[in-house]
Amino acid sequence: MSQVATRLKSLRDELSMIDEQLDHLADDADDQAIRALVSETPGAAFEANDARKHADAMARHRDHIVSSIAELERRQDELLDKLTASG
Repeated sequence: MSQVATRLKSLRDELSMIDEQLDHLADDADDQAIRALVSETPGAAFEANDARKHADAMARHRDHIVSSIAELERRQDELLDKLTASG
């Protein structure tokens, strides 16, 4: 039970950091996209595409962490139910 709680805390801390990074990456991707539209150069388009890929990768990582947290919360609930039933 304590291992699950420790892992949950760790994942929630990681999620907080990911949210901050994702905000930054998404803002950067938006800025790069605007620059690419204004400059209309292949280099700017490449940078915008690259920035969007980084933001998308971070979003997928965030989804994975959220899923892991949900799974651990379900596991924790199961363990608490077992403790309550046996007590």
